[in-house]
This record gives sequence, C-alpha cells and structure tokens, in this order.
Amino acid sequence: MSRIDPAELSALIKQQIEKYEKKIKTENVGTVISVGDGIALVHGLDEAMSGELLEFPNEVYGMVLNLEKRHVGAIILDKTTAIKEGDTVKTTGRILEVPVGEELLGRTVNPLGFPIDGLGKIDIDEHRPLEQKAVGVMERKSVDEPLQTGIKVLDALVPIGRGQRELIIGDRKTGKTSIAIDTIINQKGGDVICIYVAIGQKESTVAQMQETLKRHDAMDHTIIVSASASEPAPLLYLAPYAGVSIAEKFMFEGKSVLVVFDDLTKHANAYRELSLLLRRPPGREAFPGDVFYLHSRLLERAAKLNDDMGGGSITALPIVETQAGDISAYIPTNVISITDGQIFLQSDLFYTGVRPAINAGLSVSRVGGAAQIEAIKKISGTLRIDLASYRELEAFTQFGSDLDEATRKKLERGKRTVEILKQGLHEVLPVEKQVLSIYTLINGYLDDVKIADIKRFERELHAHFEKEEPGKKCLEHIRTTKNPPDKEDMDKVIENFKKKFS
Repeated sequence: MSRIDPAELSALIKQQIEKYEKKIKTENVGTVISVGDGIALVHGLDEAMSGELLEFPNEVYGMVLNLEKRHVGAIILDKTTAIKEGDTVKTTGRILEVPVGEELLGRTVNPLGFPIDGLGKIDIDEHRPLEQKAVGVMERKSVDEPLQTGIKVLDALVPIGRGQRELIIGDRKTGKTSIAIDTIINQKGGDVICIYVAIGQKESTVAQMQETLKRHDAMDHTIIVSASASEPAPLLYLAPYAGVSIAEKFMFEGKSVLVVFDDLTKHANAYRELSLLLRRPPGREAFPGDVFYLHSRLLERAAKLNDDMGGGSITALPIVETQAGDISAYIPTNVISITDGQIFLQSDLFYTGVRPAINAGLSVSRVGGAAQIEAIKKISGTLRIDLASYRELEAFTQFGSDLDEATRKKLERGKRTVEILKQGLHEVLPVEKQVLSIYTLINGYLDDVKIADIKRFERELHAHFEKEEPGKKCLEHIRTTKNPPDKEDMDKVIENFKKKFS
C-alpha cells in the first residue's frame, strides 16, 4: 500500500482552490395571479424593471407596464390562452427590443419584427430598444430641407421638411391615408426610406396597400409595420414605437426617413384599453392621465440631426381621425400641440370633388418656407390668400347675384385655383411640374381657359415642356438649381403652347 505524500496532497488542494469559481445563478421568479385580455398580474417580481421583458411558460413573452406594491402588471405579446393562473414567470433583465436594418426593406413585419408577408424569415442581427430617449436639442438643427410629397397643394401651401412632425387630421374616408401613401410613392428613386405603421387596420387593407406600393415600385424603399385589428391591444400599443426604433437606426447612419403612423386615434384607444385593465385611474374620455406623454415621447423622436451627428432625419406623419370634424376633441388637441403643423381634410370638400380635400385655412406648417425650394416659394406667395378670399366670396355670393367686375374676376380666378390644385389618386408630380402648373395660374394664363378644360390644359402643357427644347431647359433649371427659370423663357414656351391649345 502506497503512502500519500502530504506535500503533494497540499499542493493539489491549493491548485483546486485557485481554480475554483464561485457560480451562483439567481433568478427573479414570480407567479401569475390573474390573466386575460392581453394582461397578466404577477406576484413576486420585486426586482422587475418598467419595460422589462418577462418569460412566461410555453415560450410566451410579456412586458412590464405597471409596477405596484403587491404585484406587477404585464402586457402579453402573444395570445393569453397559453398562460394560466399559478404559472411561473421569470424576469430576463432585458428591455424589449426590435430587429433593425436594411434587411427589413420591402417587407411587412409585426411590431416584434417577425415577418407576416409570407416571404420567409428575415436574417437580422442588430436590435434596438422600443423605448428610447429622444436626441437632445444640441444634437439637432433646424429643418431646412424639403420632403417633397408630389402633391401640389401641400408642397405649395403646407410644405413638409425633413425632420418635421406634420399631423394629417380629418374624418373617416376623407383621404388621410392616400396623402401618406402618395408621399411614400413620391420618394421612389430618391434617398428617403419610408416606414408605414398600420395600427388597428384590417389585414386585407394592409395587403392592398402593399400591392399599391409594389405596383408603383415603391416597396423597395418601404417597410410596413402592421398590428392589425385582430391583434391583441398590447401589439397595437407597441407598433408605433417599433416603427420609430427601426427609423432611428437609419437616422443615426445619416439617412433621411419618413414614418407614417396610421393612426394614433386607434393607438390611444389601445392604450386606454390596457390602462383600464391595469386599473389605472380614468380621466377625460376615460383616457389615463399620461396619454399625452404616450404620443409626445413617440413624436419627439422625430428630428433633424446636426452635421456632427451625421445630418440624418426622421420625418413623422401621424394620422388622427376626427368625429364630424371636431378637432377640439382630446386626442386631436393633444397631437396638434405636439406636432409642427397639421393638414386638415374636410368632408364637405371631399364630397364636392375637391381632392385632396385639404382645407387651406385650417392647414398650417410651422416650418413654412424653410421646407420649400426657392422656385415654388416665389410663385406660391399669394396662393393661400387667393384661396381664402375665394372661399369667403363664394359663401357671400350665394346670397346675391349682382357682382362687380373685380369680384367676378376674383371668383373666376378662385375657381381655376381650386381646379389646378386638384390631383388624382397616386398621380404624384415632380416639383418642377408643380412650379409650372402654379406659374400658369398666378400669371393669368388660365383666366380664359374653360374650367372643364383646365386638367387637359395642364397635362398637355407638361407634355409640351418635356418635348420642346426651351421647355426642357426650364424644367431642368428648376430641377437642378431649385430656382425659378428666366420669366421670359417660361412665358415664351407657355404662349407658344396656348396658340396650339384648343
């Protein structure tokens, strides 16, 4: 029997002690005390953070929304049927994130970044938190670059700049979504990435929208984030934050992004539903007191970064639905006070055939001329006043028929202004052709053209400018320099065209 050397044994024990690593795994575990309607109340998660991802059984995840003394309230990011009372819940130590990157372009995803368009899996590594603090004032700069919508009345009267937040507001079925879709189509071939966030819409409507964008070759620069009406309220609540998180990835790379939130009325309703289920005190119209903060922290993330930060931008176009044109309701007034202006769509104008049905009197852009090219700024100066005075005279003349010559001329010019600003669905116009159309109106070239012939006159005038060499030069000058061409050159080409027009 061999003897054990005490020195050798001592050395072996010392070696083991040196190699020993203390591994203690701690988990914050709780128990589901009630579940239903997309909400779970969990007892025992004393160290949970607000916005933290929770792991439920059967690979179901949730997010902490309420931190209370006795329990936490969590929203379920899947169907609640897989969870029952007494189930064990674990904290993950992670804040909810969404996948971001160019791999998402051309795809339709849900608010968690999973594809729902049937085109297969998206391989993506980078993620960003859904909730992120907006960039500070010192990292921003003032809006000075236009985001062309391709819609004459907008680019001339209510211009939108890159980094702006412009609200689209109006009753149901007045063309709010159409304005947003036309703006996305107009970015084709440009340098703007578009993200369309569909909140609480029918799946068939979203599919139809995707087909429209494909038909106009606009899906290549677009990402659709959809939380349909059939989804639980938590996904509707998360959808806009997912959209803006994806946009921030591109903004910090120095790119320009357009984000459409369609619509924030349904988003506020989903948040109200969650808040009432979580027993938060209801306030005005049963909305919780922090509903303003809900939208302000979302829209504040739209910005134009300064050159040191790369000069990227997020332009936000939130959509809000009104009831019978009431813009003084709770959610509309909240969002109006957060945004940099609004595009107000009026039912009366829509039903009389004025489309887009934009009320120029109630629509405003607080960025104004800074978001316009010089050419359109110079010719559209009096357009808003002309339109407003026409609307006033039109209402006044309903009560009397005797008109003096000056009033009659104003009315005739007003009718032509309304007609030239009309635009068909998805018929976006490049800015140089918009300048041309408004120039002919302002300089009286349409005064002797019959109202019924104005749209044909406009179409043929554009074709004439594209065909004739002097006209081509004028259009090219506007396109490249952003300034109006020589007045004599423009007048000569228009007069030549008018001689042929019949």
